[in-house]
Amino acid sequence: MKTWLITGCSTGFGRALALAVLDHGDQAVVTARRPEQIRDIIERGGDRALGLPLDVTDPAQVRAAVAAAEDRFGGIDVLVNNAGIGYFAAVEESTDEEIRRIFEINVFGLSDVIRAVLPGMRKRRSGTIVNFSSIGGLRAFPAVGYYAATKFAVEGLTDALRQEVAPLGITTLLVEPGPFRTDWAGRSASETLPEQEITDYADIVGAQRATFRAETGKEPGDPDAAARAIITALAGDTHPQRLLLGAAAYSMAIEQWESMLAEARAHEALTKTADFDAPAA
Repeated sequence: MKTWLITGCSTGFGRALALAVLDHGDQAVVTARRPEQIRDIIERGGDRALGLPLDVTDPAQVRAAVAAAEDRFGGIDVLVNNAGIGYFAAVEESTDEEIRRIFEINVFGLSDVIRAVLPGMRKRRSGTIVNFSSIGGLRAFPAVGYYAATKFAVEGLTDALRQEVAPLGITTLLVEPGPFRTDWAGRSASETLPEQEITDYADIVGAQRATFRAETGKEPGDPDAAARAIITALAGDTHPQRLLLGAAAYSMAIEQWESMLAEARAHEALTKTADFDAPAA
């Protein structure tokens, strides 16, 4: 029986994963900024569930949640950093306050939880850290540049972390979903729009915002199926470093990687002229 600590369980992937973990027979530390929103999950899990308030931007609350989890269950086997927000604005439309807010939650909060959990995992020489990225951590789109920037940061942080902790018996998994019915661009994004939209960007950024909203509730991805896929990925003795979720994420990722590879090869000769001992072009 594994013990999972999952952030952001009030809605979306966090809620789906918490329920799936409990249905799988494992123990779950279920967290949310507003604990009343996860009461039904705790009741369903009984003694195998612990509900805790957790705002990942509050370092004291992060430390308290990890301590309570370890005290109740003896340790954390799987940390899932799922808590995060979106922000739908052009790069120029974005405000300092909103830019810093999304980084505080999506990057610095995630980092704080990792650093709080790692001492226990190092002591036991075991554990897995699952960080939710996004297809937006592999390729960016208009209107979500700063969201993509946070997810690119999560990708780099996790890749470095993987190499640092592997000798200690700890593993990492990057989860990269495509479009899912998590209300990411609906109610969850209602307070993450620019204060003032710039008309010059209406045809690109405005149109992309409208597309995100129009597709809310129609996305092909099933959060419950995604939760089961994550559990399956971690079930064996080894697991992937990255897990794309959904056919859309798969096709967009392959397209991005093939495009990057083609461009790198097209400019290979020029690229190699930058070394001291490079032959003349």
